[in-house]
Amino acid sequence: MEKDLIKLSIEHGIAHVCLNRPSKINALSYDMFIAIDKVIKQLASDKRVNAVILSGAEGNFCSGLDVKSVASSPSKAIKLLFKWLPGNANLAQRVSIGWQRLPIPVIAVLEGCCYGGGTQIALGADIRIASAECKLSIMEAKWGLVPDMAGLVALRQIIPKDKALLLTYSADILTAQQALELGMITQISDKPHEAAVALAHKIMCTSPDANAAIKLSINRSWTGSIRSLLARESLSQIRLLMGKNRVIAAIRQTKTPDKSYVSRQSWW
Repeated sequence: MEKDLIKLSIEHGIAHVCLNRPSKINALSYDMFIAIDKVIKQLASDKRVNAVILSGAEGNFCSGLDVKSVASSPSKAIKLLFKWLPGNANLAQRVSIGWQRLPIPVIAVLEGCCYGGGTQIALGADIRIASAECKLSIMEAKWGLVPDMAGLVALRQIIPKDKALLLTYSADILTAQQALELGMITQISDKPHEAAVALAHKIMCTSPDANAAIKLSINRSWTGSIRSLLARESLSQIRLLMGKNRVIAAIRQTKTPDKSYVSRQSWW
């Protein structure tokens, strides 16, 4: 297995996750899928972490699937796609949808290439901040493939169906400005990593329990029924009202702005 494919550091409650295969423009090998999946599982169980910043090494986010690497081993391709039940997420899908399933805000920093599988991973983040020169593409059709890494879970919520079909059929490469106009990215910044850090600190001023509940409610209710939305909001609010962090949030607003939150509840 290749070493140090993912760099992880945790500073002041912020997890910095960096895709680290710069010699291949951070392309996704089988080992890299394993490494990303492992980091997501690690973050899910670490209640010290209240925000995640996801980036790529040396000025690129990810150039997509390393087709040669994966195709050279049929057994690895099978492991990548295998699942016990059709509705479960396989390894290829977990590296995208896994970020959505974390009870933590996830901010992706997009620079340079963000193609194919890289775009699928980026779509798993809650917020995407891109540099002006970043290029994005849903590129799988060029290889005779369908996008199968669960990026559609987010894509169907942020752009119209005809636009999604057009981008996927054509495999066109988008500029950051085009992606912003479509809604695929949240904002463009001259210093996207610094912008992400500033946003993470801003988010961490609010209760980690509230952030977890907000992410759960919005992700599950966005395309769900009104009845399930109403039930989820009410149940989440009751849990928040009973928690310590709700009291701390009120204290921070009225008495002690720097009072620390306690570890978040288990929401997922």
